Amino acid sequence: MKRVGFIGLGLMGRPMAINLLKAGFHVTAYDRNDHKVQALVQEGAAGAASPREVAEAADAIITMLPNSPHVKEVVFGENGLYDALRPGQYFVDMSSISPIAAREISAKLAEKGVAALDAPVSGGVEKAEAGTLAVMVGGTEEAFAAVKPVLSAVAASVVLVGPPGAGQTCKLVNQMIVAANIAIIAEAMTLGKKAGVDPENIFQAIRGGLAGSQCLEDKAPRMFSGNFKPGFRINLHAKDLANVLETSRELHVAVPLTAQVMEMMQSLLNDGHGSCDHGGLALFYEKLNAVSLVRES
Repeated sequence: MKRVGFIGLGLMGRPMAINLLKAGFHVTAYDRNDHKVQALVQEGAAGAASPREVAEAADAIITMLPNSPHVKEVVFGENGLYDALRPGQYFVDMSSISPIAAREISAKLAEKGVAALDAPVSGGVEKAEAGTLAVMVGGTEEAFAAVKPVLSAVAASVVLVGPPGAGQTCKLVNQMIVAANIAIIAEAMTLGKKAGVDPENIFQAIRGGLAGSQCLEDKAPRMFSGNFKPGFRINLHAKDLANVLETSRELHVAVPLTAQVMEMMQSLLNDGHGSCDHGGLALFYEKLNAVSLVRES
């Protein structure tokens, strides 16, 4: 399987598509912003004028889009994938969307003999550029085996977690843990600074113990430097938490910690910080407590 379609060339999608090119795949790309397509053509991809053209040119089609409605529009909308799909193709949605939507799309594509996988990612822009993302996949074992070499070109970890929708459920769990982890890092460091202890000294003291985590390693230094250039934007994380809350209500599962972090993110969105990295949760505590974690010069 060498012909891969790629739809969605944003912060994550562009470096993922470039890594597919580097791995030797023939990539046909589409984005609603044509300048992004042309930029990828300069990297060696073929450009497409519509999702339908991508379906006509590829054996496996990857989407990397903001949310469920965008994926459904690309698949089922005008000049979408659906009418051009043929039996034996694979549809791989690497966006972060609702598990409900993922199952609906999978069932509909199965009617055309197309195997669908929901394969959201974790790792942010830096790992997308390095090709070391973690991919959590929902779908059949047969489809997973067929598509795994493609996914391995953009990821260091590719795991089949269950049937259709399971990948998206796993991603929601991931986003819950990440959101709560970043929030408590900001909250705890704010307390430490208010008590008169340098947060960077606290970071060095605790990073090797039980409080250590990848979130601590990645986000605490951002908080200390005030560098919130997006690795993963607050507005996208809030979108993911909205999908968490939708799913939790469907299943009658109480998720009070997630709901609280969602309220923090809503406050940050209201203050115009939606495009900041989600490490910008520190800005919520800065406003609440009138103390900044940025190192003093």
